[in-house]
Amino acid sequence: MTANWPPDGLSGDSGAVHIRLGMFGPERYRCPASDAFKARGLWPRERAIPKPEALDTFTNGPFMAAADRLERPGSVPPNDRQHSLHDGLRQWTEHALRMYCKAFPPDPGLRPARRPWVYKYPRPTDRTQGSPRYRITAWGRCFESGDGGLRELRLPVNRLRERSEAERAVAALVAAEGDFDPRVERVRVVQFALSDGRTAEVFEGSRAEALDEYRAHGALAVRALLDSREYRPGTACESCAVAPVCPALPKAEGLLGVADRSRPRRSWSSTTGRGHRSCPARGYLRGLRLPPDDAVERSAAAERGRAIHDFLAEQHARKPATPCTAGIPADWVPDGYRLPDVERRLGAELLRHHAEVCPLRIAGAKSELRIEPRLVFDDTAADLLVLAEPDLMYQDAGAWIWRETKTSGSDRTRRDVLATYPQLALAIKIIGGGVLPGSPAGGRVELELLCPGGVDLRTLDPFAPQTRAAAEKVLREQVSGWHAETLFEAVPGPACTTCEVAKWCSARQLRDDAPAVSR
Repeated sequence: MTANWPPDGLSGDSGAVHIRLGMFGPERYRCPASDAFKARGLWPRERAIPKPEALDTFTNGPFMAAADRLERPGSVPPNDRQHSLHDGLRQWTEHALRMYCKAFPPDPGLRPARRPWVYKYPRPTDRTQGSPRYRITAWGRCFESGDGGLRELRLPVNRLRERSEAERAVAALVAAEGDFDPRVERVRVVQFALSDGRTAEVFEGSRAEALDEYRAHGALAVRALLDSREYRPGTACESCAVAPVCPALPKAEGLLGVADRSRPRRSWSSTTGRGHRSCPARGYLRGLRLPPDDAVERSAAAERGRAIHDFLAEQHARKPATPCTAGIPADWVPDGYRLPDVERRLGAELLRHHAEVCPLRIAGAKSELRIEPRLVFDDTAADLLVLAEPDLMYQDAGAWIWRETKTSGSDRTRRDVLATYPQLALAIKIIGGGVLPGSPAGGRVELELLCPGGVDLRTLDPFAPQTRAAAEKVLREQVSGWHAETLFEAVPGPACTTCEVAKWCSARQLRDDAPAVSR
């Protein structure tokens, strides 16, 4: 909440309101204030100069264009978008189109609507002078029966997910009342997964039932969206036009050590840097959020690491705060994980080692403790959004301590921890640069390495010149090449066999014993 609402520097037509179904999607990727500004048409008076990417960054936009060409020949130019598609995105688009055709074989009883449905209130014929104009849209495939009595709205997703009551209600309203047609009697809303072709019903009922659904769960959600004053800095800040004047987005000029605003605005995290250095295509495709290969992404060792991470987060969140002990229960594995017995036993052993250095032994009962906080900064020197999510932050004598916990199935010694874990380099710049609230004096960065033979707790002083210089060097290596990159071409090699997005890469190198993937 801020007393200055909306923030200075915005202007627009408050009489026109445009609400999109996506504004009611998963909270992690939304900012309520940003959605409210967009819906009300509020933009900075000083518009930023467009800096488009060389490649298409709209993950499922090419699929929608391809589906248009398939279902409505002549509606889209034949070469639209194709010139700017990364090879991986082209592979994904072809796969997505196959899955769409699998999910919805030709149905003679349905035909594509002439245009996407738009719900308008009041209707043009009912409009009175000065009344607000509302438009509500849903991004999807619109179909109707020949007599106009049935409508079907198909919502594309990478993988099926639960829909909120607000999403169901708003989608039902658009399907029932969009581009008003009195012939509509029944509506159906279905989501379909572009990854595997599975479908799931979102809503099905009569027109009257769709309106009842909206009155019960949609209207209040729409009002809450328009009235929200909650800033939620995160990934949405990358494309938010209000970011330059946003009072909730911390500015950290020069945080990443790059001074060049000529490149397109992007977001960067240590995961971005690691992915790009291993293979530019890998980092790029992960940034598009293409579905990863579960066999790689969810290997037994990776799942054990995530299970330990979630277990510790749950333990540290207990009230009152209590240091962890070596008494690890046999059924310690959190819900949602299935670990082989050998990984479960190893995980328990690693957790027992953690008890020796649990940060709650240092943090006082009244000290602020932040578990997996989402840190977001606007590096204005490079026009980059910087994202970080420490495992834990706690206070020691009022100073912020950044703790990262890593697990390993071996006792191999890691000498250059900054190169191995580049998020530590970013942590050093954040703590040492004083960009966090409060005094930076006394702050430090900790790396907790859990191995079968014990725990190794390493402390990094973010104010030591040698440490700062090493961190800045790592960040330059991580950021500079990626920042200048335009095409993100694949670099095939042995690492392809452990790449979680290699299945979307036509240049990938297969193992000698791996069968070719049928396309």
